[in-house]
Parts: sequence; C-alpha cells; structure tokens
Amino acid sequence: MQAVSDDTRACLEKDNAMTVAPAHATDIPAAIREDGSLKLVIFDCDGVLVDGEHLSTAKMAEEARHHGWDLSNEEAHKIFTGGELVKIGERIGRETGKEMPADWDMMMQDRIVKMMETEAETIDGAHEMLQSVHDLGLPIRIGSNSSGAEMEAKFSSTGLDELLEEERIHSGRDLDMPKPRPDLYLHAAELEGVGPEHCIVLEDSDTGAEAARRAGMACVLLRDLDKPAPSWPGLLRIGHLSEFPQILRQILDAQTSDRPIAA
Repeated sequence: MQAVSDDTRACLEKDNAMTVAPAHATDIPAAIREDGSLKLVIFDCDGVLVDGEHLSTAKMAEEARHHGWDLSNEEAHKIFTGGELVKIGERIGRETGKEMPADWDMMMQDRIVKMMETEAETIDGAHEMLQSVHDLGLPIRIGSNSSGAEMEAKFSSTGLDELLEEERIHSGRDLDMPKPRPDLYLHAAELEGVGPEHCIVLEDSDTGAEAARRAGMACVLLRDLDKPAPSWPGLLRIGHLSEFPQILRQILDAQTSDRPIAA
C-alpha cells in the first residue's frame, strides 16, 4: 500500500505499514489525522462493492452502436465510467447526430436494473471487507450515482444486502446529486450527524474521488497501483479490498493511542 503523493504525508510506506498523518498536517482531513477522529465510512457501489460498471458500460456501448457510433466496449468503459445516464445519452446524440428519445435514460436504467438482477457480481473480498468494517464498530453508508432500484438489484443478487441497511444507501441519480458534485457525500454525512472532515470514502473512479475531495473528506482509491491516479492531500491508495480494514484499524489505533502526538 502506498501514498499517491509523498508530500501529502497522509500515507507513507514504512515496513508495509501506514503512518497516520501527524497532528500538524492541517491540510489533511481529520478523519485520518492522529489528532482527529474517524466517524463514518462511505462506500461507492460500482467498482468498489459490485463489479457492475463493465456490464453497464457494455450495454451503453451496444446502444451507441445501435445509433451509429462505432464504439467498442473497452472504449465505452473509459468514456462512460462514473457518468450520468442523461449526459451519456447526450454524448451519444452528439456523436451520431441523432436526437435521442426523451426517456432514453429511463429506458436504459430499466435495462440495466434487469441485467443486474441476474448478472451482478461482487468485487473480490467485498463481503469479508464489509464485515470487517462492521466489526470495527464504524458506521457505514453508501453513496453512488446508480439509482436506488439498480443498487437494490445489485445488492440483493450478490447477497450484500445482508450487510447493508436500506436507509443508509443513497443514490446520486434519485436525489439529483451526481458526482463529481460533493452533495451526495455531504448528504450522507449530514444524515449521520458528522462533519465531512470526519468521513473517509472508498472509491475507484476519478469522478468519485473528486466528489470526496470537494466535500473535504479523506478518500481511499481502490485501483491497481501501477495505474495513474489523481494526487491531493487526504487521498490514499490500495490495490485490493482486503487492505481497507487494515487502514481503518491503523487510523483508529493511532487516534485512540495515549502516546504523545507528533509535533
């Protein structure tokens, strides 16, 4: 596990362990500072808990080709990942010169929900990771651009609904708070009754990480460490979900330790 940027001091490699940001690193959110407190964990859905993004973007690529845009599934995944259906429909219309149906986003949403009812799969280690976070005693909320109906299909078909409470699942689409706007994450923190600086977000996309940054929250980016990523204070990186509970445990241990805070 490694930091995106050494100068953030949010996460340093030291004998394969994380060093929590010291007290004087005031540009780091309090959630991961040793003199701060971590009070809420917020998860994205696609790419973090459920491997549904490739399925969704492949369906959109199919639709783009139907309207005359010669777009491969791989290209569609790069272009559409993390995007809003309305804006994706507008992009297909611009590229093809065709007027998309007014209800295209709703039509695509229905198709995606039906697909997720049978084809959704979890990200490797998702069940174990969520259970470990529960065991740490940290409250959990979900903040995703997916609709509530889509997340319900994904979580029920994968069994993740046994570890997640419906009232703690928040949809950027349904609430009209799409990322990269910070509103969805700020909404989740407000409902929990905690300040954004005391939250940590687990994301896989630049769009989601940007939403966390704008919200003033710490963020852990789940992404292969050999792939490029943004860089800002408070952004950490992991390559596998199994690393996330370890990070949280180290943060909590540092924040509850009786040892003197570093000057």
